[in-house]
Amino acid sequence: MIDALRREQGFAIAPMCRALSVSKSGYYAWKNRRPSARKLREECVKVAIKAAHKRGRGHYGPEKIQDELADVEKMEVGLNQIKRLRRQMNIKCKRTKKYKATTNSSHKLPVAPNLLNQNFTVPGPNLAWVADITYVDTDEGWLYLAAIKDLWNKEIVGYAMSHRMTQALVGRALFRAVAIRRPGKGLIHHSDRGSQYCSGS
Repeated sequence: MIDALRREQGFAIAPMCRALSVSKSGYYAWKNRRPSARKLREECVKVAIKAAHKRGRGHYGPEKIQDELADVEKMEVGLNQIKRLRRQMNIKCKRTKKYKATTNSSHKLPVAPNLLNQNFTVPGPNLAWVADITYVDTDEGWLYLAAIKDLWNKEIVGYAMSHRMTQALVGRALFRAVAIRRPGKGLIHHSDRGSQYCSGS
């Protein structure tokens, strides 16, 4: 309390000690007292909890953090202590976003024939690309990711990200793939036949 008042209000030590009926020698003895081994360990646990929380990008609950401390930090920490320290540090687990389907196959747009016909093995590069949309958690929040993969070596040859799932998103991914790889005639571009891929744009 004395330290807080001194920092925030600039009060002198001696008047505050008199007002609180505390001797100056007693105050300085308390101030210079070294923290206990228990207190030091608790501070180490706090640092480890923060690190685990960051590694999990805010999604780790107490049980997962306990596993992380045991596996990564080699620290055995009780679940109740982890919960208490998380509350002290105001660390909360992010809510996991519910799964949202990224494919809408119930549309009336024209659908190209399935040339791949479940044959996912090709003899060389740039003969068959597969495309799909998913969404990922990033520092900017949840973003839709349109990716195009070459079936020959499973390499991502084009991608694009956006806050919205649109025809322009998949178009940018395909344009990037074509610009980089410059495939020849006969390339099969296979998708899940969602409305974004069936657009005439």
